[in-house]
Amino acid sequence: MRVQRVLDFTGGEPSVRSVDRDAVERELRVPLPADHKELCGAFGGGTFCESASFLGNMEGPMFHLLVRWRASLSISRDGEPYPAYTPGGHGFVTWASSEWADQYCRLLAAQRPGEYCILARGDAGEWSRHEMSTSEFLYRVLADKEFKPFGITEYNLDPTFQPGCSVHGS
Repeated sequence: MRVQRVLDFTGGEPSVRSVDRDAVERELRVPLPADHKELCGAFGGGTFCESASFLGNMEGPMFHLLVRWRASLSISRDGEPYPAYTPGGHGFVTWASSEWADQYCRLLAAQRPGEYCILARGDAGEWSRHEMSTSEFLYRVLADKEFKPFGITEYNLDPTFQPGCSVHGS
């Protein structure tokens, strides 16, 4: 239902994208939230409102969740309150970001599968925790004027979605 709000906001039509969610969950060794998988199926990966990148494609490096996650494992996070997720462990996996250096993540814990929250970090580097679904958080980023500091409506951007391209140019 909340994924439909994002589709309505962007004027998009639901589509059925071929996304190998099982491969993602096998590599992460933890299930992803159902609504995140639904967003991936409806949009794939791409850019909302010309400024918020959604990692949903499982092809090509630009919007590929696992490619970005694997790269995050090599970054030192000394002193950070949340580590990058490691299989069988706990930590964050980035699923979207904005051109203003905002980072939107899912906090995962292999010991507590099915328990999820959103972690968001603004350009100042401070983390905030949000107990909501991926699609609700994304909708609020795109459309809620009161969703500070992550909302982008103040920039008067068109409510669009531009799909990312795969390696093969599709």
